Amino acid sequence: MIKPTRLFSVLAAAALLCARATAESTEFTSETISIGVVVADVEKSVEFYTKVIGMKKTGGFSVDSAGGKRTGLTDGVPVSITVLKLGDSKTATEWKLMSFGRPASHPKQKHLQDDTGMQYITLHVKALKPILERIKANNVKLLGETPFLMGGTTYFTLVQDPDGTFVELIGPME
Repeated sequence: MIKPTRLFSVLAAAALLCARATAESTEFTSETISIGVVVADVEKSVEFYTKVIGMKKTGGFSVDSAGGKRTGLTDGVPVSITVLKLGDSKTATEWKLMSFGRPASHPKQKHLQDDTGMQYITLHVKALKPILERIKANNVKLLGETPFLMGGTTYFTLVQDPDGTFVELIGPME
């Protein structure tokens, strides 16, 4: 039988080794991904994500012509980025919207399989009812037969933003 003090020492050593291995195995300073999205009309998209979805505008920044070219982000075209988040924490995902004032060169998708690249985001919500009310008030089309009950009290709803990015909303109705 292992004595309690010995067991504690063994567990503490194992925890320290796990923590050290985790810290050494990651290359990243943050576990949050900031996502940049090019949209046709930034004001229209900001309105959708704030008034319909419920994100908060938390800031923004600009990249001038020289900076765009030097960093490889653009071929010298300046751009302004609006930053949205779901919450106020430092680790909340940043949804960074930018526009170059022109529509997409590909058709708007009707389904996920219609294009490659990032097609959708999933937002887990506390209650769908207030979001569904905003969706209806802003004449945003619900896709498929949503909302539908996934199981228990969890519902799934699907909409598209003004540029066609699919937005999954998952949570209880109330």
